[in-house]
Amino acid sequence: MRILSGGAAKSEVDRLASRGSQLSALEPRVRRIVKDVRQHGDASLRKYSERWDGLAKEQSLRVSVAELKQVLASSPSELKKSLRQAARNIRQFCEWQKPTPWKQTRNGISLGQLIRPLDSVACYVPGGRYPLVSTVLMTVIPAQVAAVKRIAVVSPKPSPGVMAAAALLGIDEFYRVGGAQAIAALAYGTKTIPSVDKIVGPGNAYVTAAKKLVVFDCAIDFLAGPTEAVVLSDSGNPDYIAADLVAQAEHDDDALAVFITTSHNLAQAVSTSVTKFAQSNPTAERSLARRGSILIAASREQARAWANLIAPEHITVSKEDVPYIQHAGSVFVGDYSPQSAGDYASGPNHVLPTAGQARFRGGLSVLDFVKIITVQNLSASGLRRIAPAIECLAETEGLLAHAQSVRVRCARA
Repeated sequence: MRILSGGAAKSEVDRLASRGSQLSALEPRVRRIVKDVRQHGDASLRKYSERWDGLAKEQSLRVSVAELKQVLASSPSELKKSLRQAARNIRQFCEWQKPTPWKQTRNGISLGQLIRPLDSVACYVPGGRYPLVSTVLMTVIPAQVAAVKRIAVVSPKPSPGVMAAAALLGIDEFYRVGGAQAIAALAYGTKTIPSVDKIVGPGNAYVTAAKKLVVFDCAIDFLAGPTEAVVLSDSGNPDYIAADLVAQAEHDDDALAVFITTSHNLAQAVSTSVTKFAQSNPTAERSLARRGSILIAASREQARAWANLIAPEHITVSKEDVPYIQHAGSVFVGDYSPQSAGDYASGPNHVLPTAGQARFRGGLSVLDFVKIITVQNLSASGLRRIAPAIECLAETEGLLAHAQSVRVRCARA
């Protein structure tokens, strides 16, 4: 990892703050895939799945419930125990997050909100080198807590662990498809895969580009990019700090890992520890060499400001720093809150905003699976109280029929 201070560190922060999604180069190719699946349905979906994901010709696109249950039954007891513990914690956190309906009445005007679940969602679970078993829990459980009626899971080349997690949660609609072709199928529907109202979950650049292309036809959570980790500390344990940076860097070659400090000595100690922990992890080594940096700030205030400018997916801070963090996907506090805890089992979601999107939204939550519908019930006296304001504003805008719709009622009330 590079150690930068002064103007070089400030320039690096500016560069990171302006980072964004790098999808434009992929979009023409992804657009062709999406169009092909939209036009030709299962035939194109199977063609791409056989070509890129190793789907066998005799395999069905849909995984049967019997197969899911069989995989769960044959899974190691330790895995099942771990899945259950993580699921309990995630479910409890989602219950705490769940919004509630309410109603308030004042001066003849009754106002409130209804909470209604989405009808259908799809949870995308990445395959590849690291089949993310935990992503099944992180995407399905908030949808279940929200009471979504239909939950589908898709995953290319699903691992036994991924299928076991889906079975444990009672999923009965699971497809062994992935990539841009899966996103297209979910957005527009095929004979085998009915379309859904929303697609959630992380994926590679092709998945993300496809989500971007279908967003006007099918809702998505957000465009998630490579993993990001920031640690902000002046006096932390260098091994703990390095371990978090290496852990997130091992996701892929484009992961971002940044340590911000005011201490030159700690910066050097963390650099040494990073080298120690990453030496047997080729992906982390490549990622840290490409996108890893240690930034030395002139003051604690500057360090905090840099962290907010970067707006990272994950950030680890000391307790006293928490009030100053304005932009982050998830915050981890103190020595014994490794970022991996949030990736798996502490409870908060690990599907988090990247590429600076933490400036305007947080991570996946129950709120992503519900609609908040407002309700208004005005009495005659309540309407009369606000009628002059409605009529004035409507006439100012030139919308005379709006004013008339109020005036006609007040004349008869």
